[in-house]
Amino acid sequence: MNLMINQLIQRKSVRVFEDHEIDTEIVNEILNAAVMAPTAGNQQLYTILQITDPEIKSKLAESCDHQPFIAEAKLLLVFCADCLKWYNAYKSICCDPRKPGVGDLLLAVDDALIAAQNAVIAAESYGIGSCYIGDIMENIELQRDILKLPDLVFPAALLVFGYPTETQQKRTKPVRSPLGTIVQQNSYHIHSDEELKLMIEPKSGNSDYTEWLSAFFKRKYDSDFSKEMTRSVQEALRAFE
Repeated sequence: MNLMINQLIQRKSVRVFEDHEIDTEIVNEILNAAVMAPTAGNQQLYTILQITDPEIKSKLAESCDHQPFIAEAKLLLVFCADCLKWYNAYKSICCDPRKPGVGDLLLAVDDALIAAQNAVIAAESYGIGSCYIGDIMENIELQRDILKLPDLVFPAALLVFGYPTETQQKRTKPVRSPLGTIVQQNSYHIHSDEELKLMIEPKSGNSDYTEWLSAFFKRKYDSDFSKEMTRSVQEALRAFE
């Protein structure tokens, strides 16, 4: 197994960091790797916000489900799906562009997340851990206020980076589903109940599958934060109607 594949397989989320700053040169390499990511039509339909202001970090730690470790990260990046800049560029030369729609937003989200993952892998190559914060898509009105986001710009991902503590380095990576339950050939196959169990049960560890899945349903899918995320995304979509 080559080094890059091994890093991809071994990489896990890090939420506790050493009190050790990331050199500016390395930060710039991480950012450069991000903007060199694949992108639709070479448009780079995203804007990366590097958050260095401690006050803004603290606000994001609160607005993203009250997670203090966000403010303690040594590098904090918000990857925004940005449908505004090309729209304004077209208007600047009198192209009379249509208003960006949901399809444009999804393409921009794809671009933003591909760039974000490039940043994750670049950081990993330097022994720098990272964690995606999906909560940036909740409380959209508050996030817009904190980050001064206009319409047509959506916070697709928040990433925090830092050197992992020894405990974090030794922490076991959560089990993934067996490859054969994820990869299908040529066309989509709807899983049977037994196939779904085969796919999901490894994640339950030694717990009873039914009890674990029921608890997971309540903790994640049916949670208040999940419902708030749906509301926030629906609110953001209004700008694209």
